[in-house]
Amino acid sequence: MAKTIVVKQIGSPIRRPEVQRKTLIGLGLNKMHKTRELEDTPSVRGMVNKIPHLVEIIEERG
Repeated sequence: MAKTIVVKQIGSPIRRPEVQRKTLIGLGLNKMHKTRELEDTPSVRGMVNKIPHLVEIIEERG
């Protein structure tokens, strides 16, 4: 079974640079307090690390 992480959006993309908005969309997040379970890969971790003020890792599974 692949390792996964649960990511929750905690910040609004309003008045943020376009790159940060597109990173949120790339993670599948577009509304406040929405959560997604994503595969734990270096690319996903990099996206989360790019916007730590907008998302938080809730849980690591696997």
